[in-house]
Amino acid sequence: MIEKLVSLVQNLPPEIATFILSMLPITELRASIPIALGVWNLNPIAVYIIAIAGNIVPALIIVWYLKPIATWLSKNIKWFEKLFDWWFERTIRKFSKKYEKYGLWALMIFVAIPLPVTGAWTGALAAFLFDIPKRKAIFYIFAGLLISGIIVSLLSLGAFAII
Repeated sequence: MIEKLVSLVQNLPPEIATFILSMLPITELRASIPIALGVWNLNPIAVYIIAIAGNIVPALIIVWYLKPIATWLSKNIKWFEKLFDWWFERTIRKFSKKYEKYGLWALMIFVAIPLPVTGAWTGALAAFLFDIPKRKAIFYIFAGLLISGIIVSLLSLGAFAII
């Protein structure tokens, strides 16, 4: 799957490809940073900044505009209603206990953990579903991305140093 995504952006400058991969829910910065460092040999600091910038874009859109977009799509395209129902239910199930226990810190931690089904996309959706004020949500999501970016960068650089 990752190879297909990389092949789709291979003709772009690596910095733009990194930004685009960071925006996608499948890759986010968890995959874009290792790809940029390992495949394209970009500067680690530049990669970190580009990946954070790319990953925050969909979070901003989700936090600010998901409600009208989801409402319109669900009314006009039937399979979107099923998609949103599945996505919303899954996010509530994964996030609710953490949010009850840790409050807004849970949002930052949830985004910071660089594992599948965590990250800015799911964190922004959780912020939307739990009606977290938009500015606070963006702050905690951004903080989580900064932490996640550091973790992924250090792991990637360490892995490439060993190889």
